[in-house]
Amino acid sequence: MFENSTILVTGGTGSFGHKFVPMTLSRFNPKKIIVFSRDEMKQWEMAKLFPDDKRVRFFIGDVRDKERLHRALDGVDYVVHAAATKIVPTAEYNPFECVKTNINGAMNVIDACLDSDVRRVVALSTDKASSPSNLYGATKLASDKLFIAGNSYSGQSETRFSVVRYGNVMGSRGSVIPYFLSLKSSGVLPVTDARMTRFMITLEEGVNLVWHAFEDMVGGEIYVKKIPSMNIMDVAKTIAPNAEITFTGIRPGEKLHEQMIGPEDAPYTYEYEQHYKILPAINEWCMDPNRIKNGKAVGCDFSYSSDNNSDWLAADALQQWLEENKHLLA
Repeated sequence: MFENSTILVTGGTGSFGHKFVPMTLSRFNPKKIIVFSRDEMKQWEMAKLFPDDKRVRFFIGDVRDKERLHRALDGVDYVVHAAATKIVPTAEYNPFECVKTNINGAMNVIDACLDSDVRRVVALSTDKASSPSNLYGATKLASDKLFIAGNSYSGQSETRFSVVRYGNVMGSRGSVIPYFLSLKSSGVLPVTDARMTRFMITLEEGVNLVWHAFEDMVGGEIYVKKIPSMNIMDVAKTIAPNAEITFTGIRPGEKLHEQMIGPEDAPYTYEYEQHYKILPAINEWCMDPNRIKNGKAVGCDFSYSSDNNSDWLAADALQQWLEENKHLLA
């Protein structure tokens, strides 16, 4: 798929980029992968991981800067848009900055990709974009809508846009597992609410879903991976079984459960063996057989939430994952 092609990853020094770049280099033979981000130190550290691979390039820039995106996208075939302001409390207390990156940045990426004749674009979304209760989720919902509409906005351009949506990434920076691990030695773990549940997806699964989106997309689809859920208390007890639990209460804008597909999307959602696909409601694309393919329509009251999930991650499975990935979590 990516043979002899050029790929650009916005926000490429984040957890996703650190997994996507080596996996893609190993699985495919791209001509070049460009890591586009604004943090020079993160780029410096990441470059040390690829000292002799001239296929990996680094480009300082910000998705808020459309001119810089135009320069970076010269000759690019595929784009993964991973750049975002993602921390819920940060977005709540810095709303203008969140909007500039997550909404204005998305518009810049769409325009620049169209102007540069990029072939395919996959934007990373979040469970928080489904029935959003916080600013981060609201901006990502707007971003999702923008990327979907970009397929009709493109006119005669062959550029196509789709979205990949997933929940809590196991082991990613700022997520609950490394946070609990960092506090394990203190003997006290802060838990927001004992009822809280979260989806659990590995970075490898996230990368595979992005690859699938690039292969499968016609334009405008939202891909949602089928993944297990886990109760936050089970996560805490697995990581630090002897720790004292203190309950802090849900933070501003935080949800008790993660939702990736809400009932409002059910009429446009199709089920596949390993994922769901939300088709665009606009332009009757939701009835397009080329987008539906072998999918099965879900029920009219369907929703996909971490509390109504049929697949749950057992404590021993999480323990095994922790053992296998301890070198990454240290």
